[in-house]
Amino acid sequence: MGVLGVFALGNTATVFAKSGKGTPDPYFDLILDENLANNVYPSKKIADIKKSEHVPLGVKHCTPELFEKYRNKVSSGPAKWTMARTINSGVMNPISFVGCHVGDMESYDDFSEFWYPLIEEYHKGFKVDAPKRAEATTAERFDINKLPELTPEATKRIVSTRIRCARNLADFPLNPGAKSSLTRHQILQMMEMVYDQFPTDFKGKLYKHEVMSAEEREKLVSDHFLFRGKDLMQASSGYHEHWPEGRGIFVREDKKFLNWINEGDHIRIISMEMGSDVKAVFNRLGQGACLVEDGIRKIAGKDNVEPVFMFHPKLGSVTCCPSNLGSGLRASVFLKIPNLIAVLGFHEIDRMCRADFDCQVRGSSGEHSEVKEFVDVSNWRRIGFWEYELVTDMIVCSNHLAKLEEELCSLSKAKLAELKQKKSLKA
Repeated sequence: MGVLGVFALGNTATVFAKSGKGTPDPYFDLILDENLANNVYPSKKIADIKKSEHVPLGVKHCTPELFEKYRNKVSSGPAKWTMARTINSGVMNPISFVGCHVGDMESYDDFSEFWYPLIEEYHKGFKVDAPKRAEATTAERFDINKLPELTPEATKRIVSTRIRCARNLADFPLNPGAKSSLTRHQILQMMEMVYDQFPTDFKGKLYKHEVMSAEEREKLVSDHFLFRGKDLMQASSGYHEHWPEGRGIFVREDKKFLNWINEGDHIRIISMEMGSDVKAVFNRLGQGACLVEDGIRKIAGKDNVEPVFMFHPKLGSVTCCPSNLGSGLRASVFLKIPNLIAVLGFHEIDRMCRADFDCQVRGSSGEHSEVKEFVDVSNWRRIGFWEYELVTDMIVCSNHLAKLEEELCSLSKAKLAELKQKKSLKA
């Protein structure tokens, strides 16, 4: 991890893993809470966090007693992960919803008294020790014929559709627990060979962060394709260490299929397009995911039984953040509902979506971004359900939000203004 040093972030003294090059950057360098860096429970900071309206799940579930029980334990996997590293992102960033990460698959079982209740709380309806469903084929899991229809109201209000799944390769350590940048480079090299073998209709270009030109970078930014690693919460989990080494983006020629390499998890497989054709986007994701898996299997010389991706017998596909466990799938639409936002407010809409539809809403530029006219609507749970069931969650929720927006649009201007005024006064 390098040499430990002290860095003042706001009014909080913190400890960071320093590469030896100047002042640490909180958007990229791994900065540890001062107490956690010394393997001490940050009792005062956590007490202050718990006084606020929002408490990250990692902070909520890591009691002093549980921290003490696991304080000197390290994971049995390659990362030798600790509870201090597990909860660092939530302690450093109290606005985060989850606020905890793993450095290896084994951590989920090694710290099970922390992880299992947290996973069950996040993934509503899932029980870690419940009997598993009978396996389904990839074709069954990605069956577009099982999806409900979008209503006309939702269809006209959806600006764009994006569905992605996260995967980590079985033969490499998870990125937050990697000891150097070497494995990131190896993964990027392997994926380059996979893309070279893609069929004609999936051909595209792999852009490597370390060597892309200024023009290429600018173009990827303007297309909203580029991930830039500038995220405080992800940095405090260890996602951005060794930036930008071993990172890349594969873009299909029609720009409707992308892969992010080593953004956080090893691969983010993404299908997207403007408009509301959820079925086409979902179908393309299934095709692309199969191509990626088959390509890795071929290059790695694996038979049909050997796992390509990291898989946990209880938790499904393994990801660094527990929010993506299971399917790793996030289906989202960019929905225009300005009146509903003005009348109910973002937080009430998000509360309703989580409570009634197992979905969540985010700002137009991702979590914690500003909300004015548009929201990003997506499935909240990921685990214990097939991919088409999770896309169904998103469709049903979007239909409902569009219906509420349509009802507001049918009101007189005076009545709508009155409702907005009431919301303004409450705020």
